[in-house]
Amino acid sequence: MPVNSYEVIANWLDAEAAQVRDIEKRASSALYDDKDEHLYRELMRQKAILLASLADNFASLDEPLSAEERTVVQERVGRFSLSASKALEIGSVFFMSALLYPDDHKDGDKNDLESFAEKVRNMSQ
Repeated sequence: MPVNSYEVIANWLDAEAAQVRDIEKRASSALYDDKDEHLYRELMRQKAILLASLADNFASLDEPLSAEERTVVQERVGRFSLSASKALEIGSVFFMSALLYPDDHKDGDKNDLESFAEKVRNMSQ
């Protein structure tokens, strides 16, 4: 059975999103339970570093896609990385914490990376 490239990419995005959620959960606990702002800042920095590296880490996964689909996926992954890089550059913990979340985000909603993974998965259909 041939490998579904979209599923491979979507699974990779899901795994990256799970890492982000884990970091955010630990950061929330550090800030609200432990009152440790230093650890919270460091965890938000780790989240931004993970997201900033997405485009580089994705580069080897996109080869099986058509040129048009590759462009769409690369551009979106690139925007995730660019936003995170900018947050790191300016050193804004607020910006880092807001990465992946639109202004109208509600608790329990998927973040933008999770939604994008779903979109990629649906591209194969």
